Amino acid sequence: MELKDRRLGSRTSVFRMEFRRRDYSAEEQGHVLRRSLSDHHPLLPPSPSFNNQVVDEKNGNNDFYDPLRGLNAEDSASVEEKDNNNNNNSQVSSKEWTSFKRFLMQKFPVSKMISIASMSDVIIKSSTSFRKSSLLGHEYVSRLHELKDEINRAWHAEDRVTALKLTIQVAKLLMDTSVLQFYPTLFVLATDVLDMLGDMVWKRIQQKAEFSEDGTFLCSLPEDFKTSDICSDAKETCNNWFCKVGSIRELLPRIYLELAIFPCWRFLLDKPQDSLQRLVMMARGVVDPLASTYCRLYMAHCARKLPLSDIGHLVTCVNDTKILLMRHLSAREDGHFSDKKRVLVTLMEPSIEYIMKCIFENTSQSQRQVDLILLELGLGRNQEDLYGSSPCVSLVLHHLLKELPTEVIRSNFVGILHLIECSQDHYFDQCLNYRLLGFRLSESRSKLDIVYSVVDKVIQAVAQYDRLDQYLRVVDAYMDIVLQNQMDNHLKTILEGISKRSCHKEIHEDELESLESILMKLLSHFTDLNDVLALDHFLEILDVMYGNPRSNINMHILSMATRTGYLHDLSTIQLLFEISQSLHDGIDFGSMKDDEYQQPLRLISRFVEMVDYGTEMEQHLMFLVECRGAFGSINELKETLVHSSNCLAIKALKDGRKHLTFVKSCIAFSEVTIPSVLEHVVQFNLYIETAEVALLGGLVSHSDGLVVSAISCLECFDLTDGSRTSIDAGGMLSSIQKLCSLLVMFPGNPDEGITRFPNSILSLINSKSWMTPRMKIRLFCGIILLLATLSQNKLPYYPYHAEITGNDLLFFGDPSYMHEIAALSECVLQNLISFIEQEPPKAAHGTMALEACNCIASAFVVCQDTLEVCWKLIEIGRLCLGADDRYLQSTIKYLNEQLPTSEKAFLALGIE
Repeated sequence: MELKDRRLGSRTSVFRMEFRRRDYSAEEQGHVLRRSLSDHHPLLPPSPSFNNQVVDEKNGNNDFYDPLRGLNAEDSASVEEKDNNNNNNSQVSSKEWTSFKRFLMQKFPVSKMISIASMSDVIIKSSTSFRKSSLLGHEYVSRLHELKDEINRAWHAEDRVTALKLTIQVAKLLMDTSVLQFYPTLFVLATDVLDMLGDMVWKRIQQKAEFSEDGTFLCSLPEDFKTSDICSDAKETCNNWFCKVGSIRELLPRIYLELAIFPCWRFLLDKPQDSLQRLVMMARGVVDPLASTYCRLYMAHCARKLPLSDIGHLVTCVNDTKILLMRHLSAREDGHFSDKKRVLVTLMEPSIEYIMKCIFENTSQSQRQVDLILLELGLGRNQEDLYGSSPCVSLVLHHLLKELPTEVIRSNFVGILHLIECSQDHYFDQCLNYRLLGFRLSESRSKLDIVYSVVDKVIQAVAQYDRLDQYLRVVDAYMDIVLQNQMDNHLKTILEGISKRSCHKEIHEDELESLESILMKLLSHFTDLNDVLALDHFLEILDVMYGNPRSNINMHILSMATRTGYLHDLSTIQLLFEISQSLHDGIDFGSMKDDEYQQPLRLISRFVEMVDYGTEMEQHLMFLVECRGAFGSINELKETLVHSSNCLAIKALKDGRKHLTFVKSCIAFSEVTIPSVLEHVVQFNLYIETAEVALLGGLVSHSDGLVVSAISCLECFDLTDGSRTSIDAGGMLSSIQKLCSLLVMFPGNPDEGITRFPNSILSLINSKSWMTPRMKIRLFCGIILLLATLSQNKLPYYPYHAEITGNDLLFFGDPSYMHEIAALSECVLQNLISFIEQEPPKAAHGTMALEACNCIASAFVVCQDTLEVCWKLIEIGRLCLGADDRYLQSTIKYLNEQLPTSEKAFLALGIE
C-alpha cells in the first residue's frame, strides 16, 4: 500500500506499508493462561487459621463503630436510662394529645361554607361582642384564633381579669352543639385556648413559689414537690384562681376552666387526683351527650398532666358514656333522626377511643388488674361471669378490643366472640368488631383448636351478611389465618361467598380495596401460580375487578408467573395473555408519568419473553404476531419480540435444513417489526442481531439487506430533529464495532464492491456531526483492523453455515481483492491522521493519538514508513500527556517489540 503524506515532513514522500501476517491459532494458544493445581479448592470453607485470624481481629481494639451491630447489655441499659431521663410522661402525653387533635381535625374537616350561629357573646379584638349572627366556618375559626391572640396579649399586659373573662366566653362556646359536624373543630380550638391559660396560670404560681415579691430567688421546686414546699403567697394565688373558676354560673364552662388549671391543685393538695372523681360527678350534669362526651375527653387529657393518677375516673367516664349512648340510642326513629344519631355516634367515637387508650396505656397491667377493669366496665357480674351474656355497646366494645393486652385477648378469644355476638345495636357496624377480632387473633399465638373454633364461628356469622362490603371487611382480616393454617374448606367457603355477593353487581371503590387485599394475600401465600388458578371462583372474582386494584393484581400475577421459569402450559399462557391485555388497556399513557407505567410494561415484556411453546415453534411465532398486534404501543416490547423471534430461528437452525422456511418467517417477522422501534440505536442493534441470525442460516441476501438497513438507520439518525439531546456514545461505538466484527464473516460481492460496507461506515463517520472525536478515532481504527483481518490468508472465524464460503477462500489469489482493501486502507489511514492533527492539543487528544498508533502498529508491519507515521503520533501523545505517561511508555515498548533488533536503538534515540 502506498500512502502519500505531505504533513509528516517537509519533503514529499511515498510510504509503502504492508499488512502484518497473523496466525490466529498460534496467537490464541500463546495468550492462554497457564493452569496449575491449587492447594485449596476456592469454594471450600476457610481454614482454621483464617477463622482464628478473624476472631483475633474482632477481639482486638478497633476504633471503627459499626452502626448496624447490636447493642450489648451495658449499651442497652445506658440507652434506656437516657431515654427515660429525656422523655418523661408529660412530654409523651403532650405529643399524643397534639397528634390526636390533628387526627380529629382531619377526620372531621370544616367546610368553608358551613353556617354557624354563635350562641354566646364572644369578646373580640375591639372588646366588642359577637352579635348572635350566622358566620361561615372559616370565619368562625379565624375569630377564635384572633381571640386566642388577644387573651395572650391581655395576660402579658398584666390584665389577667380580661384574659380570664375571654377564656370563660370561649369555654361557653362548647355548650353549643347545634352544628354537629363543627363541634370537633370547635373543641380543638377552644381547648387550645384553655391549655394556654392553664400553662400561664401554672407558670405564675410556680414563679410565686420560687421568687419573692421583690424578685429574690427562694428555691427551685423539684418535680415531685409537696405542698409543704410551697409558700403561703403562692398557695393564696392558687386558691384565688380556683375560687374565680368556682364562681362561674354555667356548669360546662366551670368544669372546663377547672380542668384547664387542674394541675395547679398540686400547690394545694398532696393528692390532687382525688378531685377528679368530683369533676366526673359534676360532668353527669351535662345533658347534651356530645358536649358531655367531649368534656370527659378533655378531663382524660388534663389528668395525664399529673405525675400520678389512677384510672378509676376514666372507667367511670366510659360507663357514663355508655349510659348516655344506650339512653340516647334506645328509641328507634326513622329518617332524619336516625341519620342524626348515626352522625352523633361517629362524633363521639374519638372521645371513647382516647379514654380507652388512657385506661390501658400501662402495659405492665396484670391479668387480674385487667379483669377488675373489665368488671368495672360492666362486662360481667363477677370473675366467673366475665365475658358472659352482659351486653355492651358495640362502639365501646370495639375500642376495648383494640386496647386490650395481647395476653388477655389470647386467653379469652371464645368469650370475646360471644360478647360480640351479644352486643348488637343499630348505630355501629358490628362487622368491624369481627374484623378487629381477626387482626388480634393474627397477632397472637393461640392454640390451633381455639383458632379453628373462632374462625368457624366467625365464618358462620358473616354468612348471614348480604352486603358485599361487610362480608369483605371481615373475611379480609381472617385470610392470613386461613391460609397459614391450611383451612382449605374455609378458603373455599370464603371465595364462594365473595363470588356469590359480587357477581352481577356493581363493585364500589371500598369493596375493590378489600378485594385487592384478599387476592394479594392469596397470591403472596402460594408459590406456584397454578395453585392459585386452580382455586374455585378465583377467576370469577378477578373478572369483577377494575381500575388500579385490578391492575395491581394483574401485575402481581404476571410477576409471580415469570418468576419461576419458562411458561409451557397453553391455557396458562392464554390466561396471562388476557391479563396482560387488561393491564395494557388500563394504562392511561397520556396522563401517567413515564415511571408510573414502566413496571407494568416491563412485566408484559417479561411475560412474552418467558413463553415457550417447546417444539410448537410455528404456534410460538403466531403468539409473537398476536402480541405485536395487541401491545403495539409498548416500544420496549418490540425489542423483546425481535429477540424472541431470533431465538426461535436459532432454535430451528439446530434441527438442520428442515426448518429453513420457518427461519425465513422468523427473519421476516423481525424485519417488519424493527422499523417500528423508536430508538435508532436499538433499531441498529436489532438489525445487526437479525443479520447475524440470517447469516447463520445461510440466508446471505437477507443478511445483506439487514446490514444495509442497519447502516441506513444510523444515516437517518440526526440530533437536529429535536428528538434527543444526548446519545450513548459508548453504546453506539460498541454497536458499530460489533458490525465490523460481523463483516469479517460476510462474503464479498464483486459486483457491488468488496468493501461496500466498510466504505459506508467510513462515509457515516465523515458525515455525522453527533459522533464525538473519540468515536471517530476508534471507528477509523476499527475499519483498519477489519481490513487487516480480511487481508489474511486465513480468517479468525467463519459463519456457522457450511455452505457460506469465507473471503479468504472466495477471493484466494485474486489481486483485485487485495487492491481494493489496500485502497480503502490508504483512505482510512489518511482520514485518521488528518483528523488527529486537526484536534486541539489536550490530554484526550494525546490518548487518541496513542490509540491510533497502537492500531497501526498492530495492523501493519512496523517498517521505516510505518515507524514515521507512528513516531508522529507518539510525538503528539508526548506533547499532550508528558514523557512520563504510562500509556506513552507502554506504546513505545510495544513498538520496540515489533522492530528488528538493529532498529530498536534508533527508536530509543529518536524518543530521547
